[in-house]
Amino acid sequence: MTGRVWVFGDSIDTDALYPAFAMKLEIPEAAKSIFYQIRPGWTDLVKPGDIVIAGRNFGVGSSRPVAQLFRHLGVAALIAEEFNSLFFRNAINAGLPALTAPGVTELFEDGDIGSFDISTGQYRNETSDVSGRTAPLPPMIQEILSSGGVLARLAEQGYLPIELLDVLRSGAIPVDSSTNA
Repeated sequence: MTGRVWVFGDSIDTDALYPAFAMKLEIPEAAKSIFYQIRPGWTDLVKPGDIVIAGRNFGVGSSRPVAQLFRHLGVAALIAEEFNSLFFRNAINAGLPALTAPGVTELFEDGDIGSFDISTGQYRNETSDVSGRTAPLPPMIQEILSSGGVLARLAEQGYLPIELLDVLRSGAIPVDSSTNA
């Protein structure tokens, strides 16, 4: 994947990514709160296909479904020097590529164009012509991502109703308007 990058620092917690007040909002409104304390106005600048790069310990804190907010904004991938393990798994489960690349924040600046190959671990800053390599994502994780997330993969395999596949791939959560559930 190739896209414009946004670079953030170390130890960004889930409270900064999905603040408590936003958890009461619908996803489109809640998505506007990502990084609002760290970088106000960022959600007005991010475009579909952009890539978020962060330092170490990205996503530390409580387990919040942050990946669906990034997906709603159209973020193509999360790249970090180190992820909180629960946050990493939540991203993969939601179908949002997350690649660990130690030292990556030293090679990119906001606005650079970055290319990342999750199957080989190779990445490149197209703007500065610098490249690097990290461990690729394991084949099973790549399969989950290619399905659109773990629930979509389960639907493909017949464990969930196939009629839900498109909704599951989109990252949307179906709502039964007759029960408000």
